[in-house]
Amino acid sequence: MDSAERDQRFDRATELFDGLNTRGVRAVAVTWVDNSGITRTKSVPLRKLAHAAAHGVGSSPVFDVFLLDDHIIQGRFAGGPVGDLRLHPDLDRLTVLAGQPGWAWAPGDRHFQDGAPYPMDQRLQARKAVHRLAERGLTAQAGFEIEWCVGRTGTDDWVPATSGPAYGHARQVELSDYCADLLDALDQQDVEVLQFHPEYAPGQFEVSTAPEDPVGAADTAVLVKETIRAVTMRHGMRLSFSPKVINGGVGNGGHLHFSLWRDGTNLFEGFQDEARRFSAGILAHLRALCAIGCPSLASYLRLVPQTWSAPFVAWGEENRETALRLIRDNMEIKCFDLTANPYLVVAGVIAAGLDGIATSAPLPEGLSVDPALLDGVPRLPTSLREAVDEFEQDAVLTEAFGKEFAGTIADVRRGEMERFKDASPQGIANITRWRY
Repeated sequence: MDSAERDQRFDRATELFDGLNTRGVRAVAVTWVDNSGITRTKSVPLRKLAHAAAHGVGSSPVFDVFLLDDHIIQGRFAGGPVGDLRLHPDLDRLTVLAGQPGWAWAPGDRHFQDGAPYPMDQRLQARKAVHRLAERGLTAQAGFEIEWCVGRTGTDDWVPATSGPAYGHARQVELSDYCADLLDALDQQDVEVLQFHPEYAPGQFEVSTAPEDPVGAADTAVLVKETIRAVTMRHGMRLSFSPKVINGGVGNGGHLHFSLWRDGTNLFEGFQDEARRFSAGILAHLRALCAIGCPSLASYLRLVPQTWSAPFVAWGEENRETALRLIRDNMEIKCFDLTANPYLVVAGVIAAGLDGIATSAPLPEGLSVDPALLDGVPRLPTSLREAVDEFEQDAVLTEAFGKEFAGTIADVRRGEMERFKDASPQGIANITRWRY
């Protein structure tokens, strides 16, 4: 980042000041998502936004080795008290927050102090992946499904805030004002909601948003989750995005929808050859991708057969128990959850898919039945340890992320395993429940 770009950022933020001030904005939260999937933030008063846009906000690289409970490990390539980065807000995504009066939000990119991109920045990693698509003349559209459970306050135990049945209108009626306020907040923030409904688990809801470019989809996933959090708290409730709110119950997913485009044509319409090879690449690397998309110990409490968590390395047209579900115009990756960093998810999926195209990977036959009823259908990893082992042995993914970044991701995963090695399944659910 040279002085001319810094000046341009400063001038643009200055131009935005009056409009933001008129709308009552007093501070801007600049966020990034760490390797444990926790959204972290540094905030600035509105009058300091221009300086932050040009010169960034100080941010230690130690955040790369934070665990979900804020415990800090010493990784092979990151950790310790030395060093500083600059967190720059992306003014193109600056959003006035309807659920948090007085606040605006922008996703941040982390750079070195001299302005050079920080190679372990998760959002920049997603941008690099999109650039690799463009080098092949391809673009992509993506979107996340966000599932969460609403609970009562006053206890660390799980007590649903509504008693209505799964998918039941009664549940939505019980929390009618909450649901309407949430949809209104998302609308005011220009988030295009495609669908909203009560889900299967007690107190569970889901919202799906319109497809965007992959980096934009990850940004929107962060914005939607934090908007849900703000509106839920303003209604006197608490929420959990955890993949297992209680052990044995149905968990929260974070499904990714993905489509591939060339020259304005969606290659998933008619499931054209490049889309098939891209999907084959995802399937071939899916066990390793679980270290990215199913990155917590609680993720493996969720990936249980015949719970619609899609724990099988298989695909099928409109099959909700295969990890990849082909829909009319996109592929849904159903096994991922919301403990994942969405930027790493889209980066990993693109790397795997591009490898499928480059190697002309064959796509196995799709399944039209529940894989649990068949013999020999391979499972996804059944533990975080198994997923991390697969990730570290996957040359395509480790090369795409780079040695130091891939190693740091693995270090964080192993740090979580070590820290909670004596926890029972219910203990893991308890630890994770209110962290996400």
